[in-house]
Amino acid sequence: MKVLLSVLLAILACDQVVNGYRILGVFPLNGKSHWVMMEELMKGLARRGHQVDVVTHFPQKTPIPNMREISLKGSVDAVINNLTAVDIQRFGALSMESLAEIAGMRICKLLGHPKLQDLIENPPQDPPYDLVITELFAAPCYLAFGRHLNVPVIGMVSSVFHDWLNEMAGNPMSPTFVPSLFSTYDQNMNFKERLLNFLLTNYITWQMHYYTNSQLELVKKHFGIDVPHIMDLYSDVSLYLVNSHHSINGIRPMTTGVIEVGGLHLKDDDDPLSPEVQKWLDESKDGCIYFTFGSMVRIETFSKELLKTFYTSFEKIAPTRVLIKIAKKEELPPGLPKNVMTQSWFPQITVLKHKNVRGFLTHGGLMGTLESIYCGVPMVGIPLFGDQRVNIQNYVNKKVAISLESIDDVTEEKLTSALNNILKDPSYRKNIQKLSKMYLDRPSSAMNTSIFWVEYIAKYGNVLKSPVTRLHWWQRNLFDIYAFISLVIIVVLYLALFILRTLKKLVFGSRACAKKDNAAIKSKKNK
Repeated sequence: MKVLLSVLLAILACDQVVNGYRILGVFPLNGKSHWVMMEELMKGLARRGHQVDVVTHFPQKTPIPNMREISLKGSVDAVINNLTAVDIQRFGALSMESLAEIAGMRICKLLGHPKLQDLIENPPQDPPYDLVITELFAAPCYLAFGRHLNVPVIGMVSSVFHDWLNEMAGNPMSPTFVPSLFSTYDQNMNFKERLLNFLLTNYITWQMHYYTNSQLELVKKHFGIDVPHIMDLYSDVSLYLVNSHHSINGIRPMTTGVIEVGGLHLKDDDDPLSPEVQKWLDESKDGCIYFTFGSMVRIETFSKELLKTFYTSFEKIAPTRVLIKIAKKEELPPGLPKNVMTQSWFPQITVLKHKNVRGFLTHGGLMGTLESIYCGVPMVGIPLFGDQRVNIQNYVNKKVAISLESIDDVTEEKLTSALNNILKDPSYRKNIQKLSKMYLDRPSSAMNTSIFWVEYIAKYGNVLKSPVTRLHWWQRNLFDIYAFISLVIIVVLYLALFILRTLKKLVFGSRACAKKDNAAIKSKKNK
C-alpha cells in the first residue's frame, strides 16, 4: 500500500512538472513594499507546480521548490530601514521627472548587470519561457523581455491602476468620477474638482510617457529592439493584475484584461510573535496602539521635538500601550514612556490580529493599510510622501481613519485627540470591520484569481487585449465620428438653406415680376 501511494504521489508530481509553465518574473525595483505583492504571486505559482525564475533584490532565506532566484542583491541599495527624515522631505517634493529617473532610468540601467545580460543573451531552452511577469511602475523598459523572448507579458501594479496605464490597457479614462492616482478627491466631485482632476490625470499621463521615453536607448542597447516610442512596448502586455478592489477604490471601468487582485500579499500564516511581544500584548488589557512608518522609514531620525511630541501623547493615552517599530532604538532621545515597547521588526499581520490591538498609527503605505483593513483595525494616518496622503484620505472618507494631514502638522493635542477618538469611538472599529468583510468577500481569493488568469494567458496568449488599443486617440475618443456627423449636419443645413433661398427667389421673385408687369401696364394705360 505504501509503495502504491508513493507511486501515485510521484506520478502527480511528474504531472505537475509536465503540465506546468516556465515563467520569468522580472522585478528589478529595489523597494521592499512593492516586492511583497510580487513575492507572494511568484511563490504561489511555484507551489502550483510551475517552474519560476525570479529577478529580485530580495532573495529568500530558505530556498523554495520550483523557484530559482536571479539575485540582484547589492547592485543598488535596498530600500529597507534606511530612509531618514531628510529623505522624506526630499521624496515629498519629487516631480514626475525625478520619479522617472529614480524608479525608472536608474532601474533600467540594471539591464547591464551581468546576471541580466546572461539572461538576455542566453535564455533557457530546456524548456524555454512561456510567459514574463513584471511590475509596471516607472521602468517600462523591462517590457522588452516579452518581445525579446517572443512570449506574452503580464504586468503587475502594486497600487490602484496608474493614470498612464489606462490608454495602454484600453481602459476608458474617466476623470469625471475616477480620481487621479495623486488626487485626494473621492468619486463625487463638483465642477472645479472634475476640472482639476481632468487636467491632473492628463498631465501626469503625458509626463510619465514623456520622461520614460528616454529608456528606449537602453532597450536598443541591450535587446537590439527598435520601437518608435516607449508606449509601443505596452502593446505586448496581455494582462494587468492590480492591487485594488472596488470596496476600497470605488467603481472603475475596467477592460477584461485588467483584473483586480487587491490584497494579494495578505496571508494568515505570518510569523509568530516573540514571547516578549506576545506577553506584552496579552497583558494590554486597556488596548494597544501599533505604530510604524513601514519597512523603509526610520522613525528615530525625526527631530527630537517631534519624538518628544510622540512621547507626551503616548503617555497621555496610558494605560493603553504602544508598540513601535524602531530600527535603532539607541538613536531615540531619552524619556521613552513606560507604556511603550520598541523592536526593530514585528510580524505585522500577527500584531494587528491580536485582540488587544485597538489602533494603527501609520504613514499610509498601501500594503500596511490593507493589512489593517484585513485585520479590522482603525487607523490614524500621518502621510509622508507618494500615494500615502491619497490612501489616508480615502480611508477618512470611509470613516475608518483619522488623518493628521502631514508630519509637519503633528502636535501633541492633535495626536492625542486622534488616538483617543480611535480608542473610544466604537464607530471607527465597526466601520472598518464592515469594510474588511466587504473587502474579503469574493468568489475566489486574490491568489487563486491571479493564478487562474496567469495560466489563462499562458494557455491562450494575448487574447484579452482590448481592440481599442489599436486605434489612434482621435478614433478612441470618436472625434473622427463627431467630425463626420458635424460635417454632414453642416452640409445638410447648407443644402436646406440653399433650397429655401432658391424657392424664395422662385416664389417671391415671380410675384415681384408680376407686380412690375402690372405696374408697367397701368402706367401705359394712364399715358
